[in-house]
Amino acid sequence: MSDTDERLAQLERKVQEITDRQEILDCIVRNARGCDRHDVELLASSYHEDGIDEHGAAHIIAGPKYPEWANETHAKGSIQNLHNITNHSCEINGDVAHAESYVIGLFFNADGKTARLLSGRYIDRLERREGEWRIALRRCTVEVGMTADAAFMNSDYFRDMGFLKGLRNDRDVCYQRPVSLNETPAGHRW
Repeated sequence: MSDTDERLAQLERKVQEITDRQEILDCIVRNARGCDRHDVELLASSYHEDGIDEHGAAHIIAGPKYPEWANETHAKGSIQNLHNITNHSCEINGDVAHAESYVIGLFFNADGKTARLLSGRYIDRLERREGEWRIALRRCTVEVGMTADAAFMNSDYFRDMGFLKGLRNDRDVCYQRPVSLNETPAGHRW
């Protein structure tokens, strides 16, 4: 193999690794977005058909059933929820990857007066099947949890600003194409 051929082969391997890393992170972020928008299709698309999600020993759920469980759990316990993926690392070995993603979950509780913050990690085994990375197994940790007074959310000061409020469906502005100031679905403001 010539020096040029070897350099091209190394470049191809590096491009494949970068592509794999981005597709893995996209899958993990797609999962978080699906949770927050209650988007069953988007959330399900992050798991293989035989995938498993462990949200505590009491909740070991088949990937295809996870969206229903997550939506019901989030709807019962909160008015709004946001899952933030922060630190992320992964080890890729062919068509299998092991990822650790830090997550901060913020929940505006159903009482409309308090909020919760849960922080932990997603420990994922992802597999590339038919060219697509998805979660084969997710195990969740909780490292920090706290509650807070959410009176600010009900204050005139905040409400008078007219901020958008995320919707838990496909009417949320993130689905608009193109995004426009001319269309704000009902219930989308605080």
